[in-house]
Amino acid sequence: MMSEAPVKVLVFSDDRTVREAVRLALGRRLASDLPEIEVFEVATQGALLRTLDKDQSYSLLILDGNAQPSGGFGLAHQVKEEYTDCAPVMLLVTRVDDAWLASWTRAEAVAPFPIDPLTLPRQAANLIRTRLAQAV
Repeated sequence: MMSEAPVKVLVFSDDRTVREAVRLALGRRLASDLPEIEVFEVATQGALLRTLDKDQSYSLLILDGNAQPSGGFGLAHQVKEEYTDCAPVMLLVTRVDDAWLASWTRAEAVAPFPIDPLTLPRQAANLIRTRLAQAV
């Protein structure tokens, strides 16, 4: 069994039910080859930026593209511009047509609403594996 420290995932959404759905889909461990995860939640742009200003050791950021008043698309672009070693970003989108906008934000992945409890953890695991490999 692994004794590594948990990897940290930061979830941003103004909607508590979205944050809860993401947390439930992720569970405690994404895959047997990865450490356990620890999920942190923020509901506002200010809270997201303050959190990242204090601590950039997150292995993944999951941002709600539908959040109001500050959506995940703009925030993804902002964190990629402002933080030199920004964690990979996964954007949650309602419309598949919005996926093209993710390329502007430089998000590494797009996941659709409603949250898919099989696909979301798989995507998250792949992004975290890449992040951990870069840290070695």
